Amino acid sequence: MKRIGIISDTHAYWDDRYLKYFEPCDEIWHAGDIGSLEVAERLAAYRPLRAVCGNCDGGDLRRMYRETLRFKCEDVDVLMKHIGGYPGNYDPSVRGMIYASPPQLFISGHSHILKIKYDRTLRLLHINPGAAGLQGWHKERTLVRLVVDGSRFADCEVITLGNRTTVV
Repeated sequence: MKRIGIISDTHAYWDDRYLKYFEPCDEIWHAGDIGSLEVAERLAAYRPLRAVCGNCDGGDLRRMYRETLRFKCEDVDVLMKHIGGYPGNYDPSVRGMIYASPPQLFISGHSHILKIKYDRTLRLLHINPGAAGLQGWHKERTLVRLVVDGSRFADCEVITLGNRTTVV
């Protein structure tokens, strides 16, 4: 069993509560637009970090993280890409890969819109944790926690960090 903290679109913003909410997690997954090496390094120093680069990430982050990451977590095949779309509207950059070999869990970011949706056709769970940073059009800053236990998902929870315009 692994407890996973999922975050996206920090855009170089750091909130100490990331660590508070990821304290029970075994790993942190960042779905891109990290924004700075400092944010990546602070997360990686706290828990093992898996991440992809986003469209706003610069050269150093692009050298550290790929655009697409596919891996196993427990018995679950995971695919992560910053710009990925969602069930029924996958981004063309990843659509072929998803349909040719569907993962069981697809993590994306970019939209700044929290979305957790099951794709019944492909039998995959899609999670976009929304945006945890201040930059963008989202109203609420969010994170997601999830338990992966063998081949099943449990205890999926959304954590709201507050209004984007209110900094704690």
